[in-house]
Amino acid sequence: MVHGRDYQRRIVDDELDELIDGGAVAIALEGAKGVGKTATGSARTDTMLYLDQPDVRTMVQADVAAVTAMGPVLIDEWQHVPATWDVVRRAVDSGASPGQFLLTGSASPPRPGTHSGAGRILSLRMRPMTLSERGVEQPTVSLRSLLSGARPTVTGSTQVRLATYLEEIVRSGFPGIRNLGPRLRDEQLHAYLSRVIDREVTDATGRGVRNPAALRRWLTAYAAATATCASFESVRDAATGGHGDKPARSTSLVYRDALESLFLLEPVPAWAPTFNHIAELAAAPKHHLVDPALAVSLLGLDISGLAPAAGALFESLVTLDVRVYAQAAHAQVGHLRTHRGQHEVDLIVERRDQRVVAIEVKLAADVTDHDARHLLWLQQQLGDRLLDSVVVTTGRHAYRRADGVAVVPAALLGP
Repeated sequence: MVHGRDYQRRIVDDELDELIDGGAVAIALEGAKGVGKTATGSARTDTMLYLDQPDVRTMVQADVAAVTAMGPVLIDEWQHVPATWDVVRRAVDSGASPGQFLLTGSASPPRPGTHSGAGRILSLRMRPMTLSERGVEQPTVSLRSLLSGARPTVTGSTQVRLATYLEEIVRSGFPGIRNLGPRLRDEQLHAYLSRVIDREVTDATGRGVRNPAALRRWLTAYAAATATCASFESVRDAATGGHGDKPARSTSLVYRDALESLFLLEPVPAWAPTFNHIAELAAAPKHHLVDPALAVSLLGLDISGLAPAAGALFESLVTLDVRVYAQAAHAQVGHLRTHRGQHEVDLIVERRDQRVVAIEVKLAADVTDHDARHLLWLQQQLGDRLLDSVVVTTGRHAYRRADGVAVVPAALLGP
């Protein structure tokens, strides 16, 4: 159980409780810097080793095996001393107690020279705060319930309006940033991105970034492609205006891979069911940053200038929430698009038995037949494999349409 009066419990805490109660000895809590991993880890452990601090790092490097003699221990930013991963893995094999090790990291394991840890160290993703974790509203519709296949009653009302959603996009879901004043928040988001570009990518790739300005332009172009399936070639062209000092394709792939390893990019993969009988499904991912506020910062926008990008950014905000809720329900998230874009569904939440909940995201208060058309088409394709269909809106009320499609304001959707 989490202790500490000042700790704000997160959805991932329920997942951690479930794993530890089930006997998990070591868990790697992964995610971008600033999502709250350290706070969650330190609330659960007796000993904290912050390996991004040079003196602590030096101490651990001098006797890495000593971590196995500590009680429940947080090894924060473990990737600074990769040997800790292997030491923990061996301790698991030696019969350490459940919950003894919690590793947090802002780069994807394994690092060079480490064992994957498969079967010994469980990995759990932590993301920025959802609307429900931010306290925007008390949810009335559970994604887990929708995934049950029981077609639950969909009810509830909210006073949350479009202006609040736009404010939440700008404020971000990073716990240490969202409650700052507007000027300081903007500066912190800018500094966050600068740190990634100037230092974190170098740490992730093991080589320096030769042209930080080009990387920032590429990342800005990626932000402009939020919630689209734009090709990486078009992102690369957009970063250079289609001409001039265009980075090589191999360089662009290095950017992408490094930023994904740092959990800054969170693309939604194309849904590819093994039973696929839907013709011509596209394979391109849909682009998202880990937090839509980062896209706002990269694009130089403020709340008064969000209108042209509001639909994409709202979809990105809802996607963040759905991914957190889906993970808690042991489900995966993808998107569906046929090759020519004739049919698209923003989010496909898939259970392990490949039955799904389909979700469309609309920056609108009202839902028309036109808004539901792709969901109804998918019902015809999947039959009882489609557990439920949902349109997430900026409206006031949650309800079911006569055709069975659920309409749910984003603030009323929860785990």
